[in-house]
This record gives sequence, structure tokens and C-alpha cells, in this order.
Amino acid sequence: MKGHLIVFLSFFFFTCASFAQTGNPQQHKYVFTVAKDGSGDYKYIQEAIDAMRVYPLAPITLYIKNGVYNEKIELPATNTDVIFIGESVEKTIIVFNDYSGRGKLTTFTSYTAKISGNRFTAQNITFSNSAGRVGQAVALYVDADKAVFKNCRFLGDQDTIFAAGETSRQYFVDCYIEGTTDFIFGPSTAVFQSCTIKGKTNSYITAASTTSGKKFGYVFFDCKIIADTSVTKLYLGRPWRAYSRTAFIRCQLPKETAPEGWNNWGNTENEKTVLYAEYKNIGEGASVKSRVAWSKQLTDKEAKQYTAENIFSNASVGTEDHRWFQTIQIKPFEWPVNKNKQ
Repeated sequence: MKGHLIVFLSFFFFTCASFAQTGNPQQHKYVFTVAKDGSGDYKYIQEAIDAMRVYPLAPITLYIKNGVYNEKIELPATNTDVIFIGESVEKTIIVFNDYSGRGKLTTFTSYTAKISGNRFTAQNITFSNSAGRVGQAVALYVDADKAVFKNCRFLGDQDTIFAAGETSRQYFVDCYIEGTTDFIFGPSTAVFQSCTIKGKTNSYITAASTTSGKKFGYVFFDCKIIADTSVTKLYLGRPWRAYSRTAFIRCQLPKETAPEGWNNWGNTENEKTVLYAEYKNIGEGASVKSRVAWSKQLTDKEAKQYTAENIFSNASVGTEDHRWFQTIQIKPFEWPVNKNKQ
């Protein structure tokens, strides 16, 4: 009888604990603030992340006050549905200076910020790697699915943004991205809408490693490509892996754009498998008469397939609403009156 009572009590307390985890979301904190001057809940972004409930029952918002946050941060895969809101994009800065070859660091551990929690949103934040031209030095490593970056800046040199995750989708809108070599790279499906992208040396903007069988990789819509005054030859991309997919659509290309447009990374076999496309680009670098023969100029009919909804739908592994990127609620920066409010 005593044994049965112990089993019953164990079951009872387990059930109560489970209910507490799912039945009362208000007991958990869903709004956090970070401020360098101590006026928020935390002085460091990673401290706030560590305090967040994993797999929350509602989105968690982290307000980040203006300041230079010199720290290496990671939002794990268990921290889903998190929103970062900076006070202003020019003055809310997350920066670190790691790089590949520094101790045991590699390209993939050199990041300033690593974002793995699905359904992440960031707005009005600068992500920076200040290591300089010392090799691969990632500012943003993002392998989260349904990640959105709105009005953000990404500063670095080689490998500024690692758009990771073979089945992940990311949406960058109204962002500024700069770098030297392959500064947007990786296997994810990513859309860049109305972004300004600056090449800082004679090198390559993209190095997609799209996996075999995917129709889309990186797609740039209505972006403005600019170049540093020292640049004379800027390539749109080269294939980090054989099935690289990259398209520039209605973008403004500068005179510094390499006439051939694209590079095969020293392997002619890549020319048989990549898909490098352009459509109705403008600017002094938009002429296609000298483009490599293995690149593609989309027809009007083909270009109609390049919509964000279709791109993200083709990257999905299941049935769902592929208009998720349109439902993101862009919030104003609101410094909470009561910073301890639950």
C-alpha cells in the first residue's frame, strides 16, 4: 500500500509540474531589458538570454538600449520565438573580435552572434566583427528557421554573415551588409529585400553552398550594391559548393561589378551545376553582354517564380503557411515603465 501511495504522489507532483509548465504562462517573464548603464534588467545581452524561458508559450521580447555591447552571444535552439529590439541601429551595437585561427577558433566559431532559436526577429541592431582583415571572422551566424532581420547592420570583412542551416529560411529587409570576401555565405535559403550591400575589396559578395535539389538559395530583390573607392572588380558570387543558387533581381549594380559577373571558384565542373541568375538589374554594372556563358538571364516567365512566398515554400520540409515573413510584427522601441513587470 505504501508503495502505491509513493507512486501516486510521484504521479501527482509530476502532473502538477507539467501543468505549471504549460497552463500558466503568466508566471514567466516575457519582456526583458538590457542597458549598459544598469537601468535595465541586465547589463549584458547574454545574461538576458540565459534568463529566458526555453520553448516559451508566447514570444519573448528583449529591448536593448543604445550602447556598445562587447560580447559574444548565442541564442540556442531551445530559445525560440525571441525578438530583439534595439533603440537605434547606429548606436545599438553587438561587437566582438574573434576570428578563425585565433587559438582553436574556426570560421564557424568565430561569430559575434549565433542565432539558432527558430522564429527569431531582430530590428534596429548592428552586428559587428571587429577582428579586421585577418581571415574569416563572422559577425552573424544564423541557422534559425524563419529568422527575420529588419533595419539591421552587419559589419565585418571576410565571411560577415554565415546564413547557415540546410533547411533554414532567413529574411533580411532594409539592412546594410558589408565585407570583403564571401561575406554572405552558407547553405540556407535567404531573401534580401531592399538592402544596401557594400564590397570593400576586389573579391566576391556571395558564396552560397546550396544543397542539391533546392531550387533557390540566395535571392536579392531591389538591393543597392555599392563598392569601396579602392574596388575595381567586384564579383556577384562564386560557389562554395557545387549546387550554389544565387539571383540578383532588379538590383542596382555599380560600375565596379566584374563584367563577367560570376566566378567558378577555379573548377569548371561547377559551371554545370550552379544556377546564377539575373533579371532587370540597373546601373553601370548591369550590362550582361560580357557575363559568363554559364550564368542565366531570367525570362519574364521565369522571374515570376521568384517571389518570397514561393522561395520559402520550396525550401520548406513540410506543409505550413509560407507567408510567415509577412506576418512579422515590427515593434517600436518601448522602454518599459516598470522594468520588473512580469
